[in-house]
Amino acid sequence: MCGLGVDRAPSGRLSGAACRAGAGRPTTPEGGFSMTGTAERALAGLGIELPTPAAPIANYVGFVRSGRLLFVSGQLCLVDGKPVATGKLGAEVSVEQGQEAARVCAINILAQVKAALGDLDKVIRVVRLCGYVAAAPSFLDCPKVVNGASDLMVEVFGEKGRHARTAFGVAVLPGDAAVEVDAIFEVA
Repeated sequence: MCGLGVDRAPSGRLSGAACRAGAGRPTTPEGGFSMTGTAERALAGLGIELPTPAAPIANYVGFVRSGRLLFVSGQLCLVDGKPVATGKLGAEVSVEQGQEAARVCAINILAQVKAALGDLDKVIRVVRLCGYVAAAPSFLDCPKVVNGASDLMVEVFGEKGRHARTAFGVAVLPGDAAVEVDAIFEVA
């Protein structure tokens, strides 16, 4: 079982593109990243394979390192270039679907961190996440949605994965994606 929880087949297993983003086998350099360290073993234990980081869709970079801080640009809930959830929470998208979308965002964040550092074990701590949730006007559960990203950080990094966080609703996100998350890490 892949561990992303999206696009489940009747068997409960993930299928298609969602599974490919989080399947448990290490990738090769041409297909993504190989996993070696403690954090990466945690990902493998969760059945998650880091994808190749997405290229920016506008005039920005995927990450910037300044001293001991690594800033990761907002990552959408994309698998193979397509959103796993589109529309608004509280309308077309359920809280559970939003949580899974936030988890995909977190996986994409970790792919950017791996690209920046070469090794996820260089993360000293997850400092902050900010979650943007495309939400219907009356939707009040944005924090529950962003828990999908927060929970993964704790699963991968343990106590050093606990972080400060903001979660709020927005009118629309690029590509009609349901969730976007950005992050700040302290790194070695």
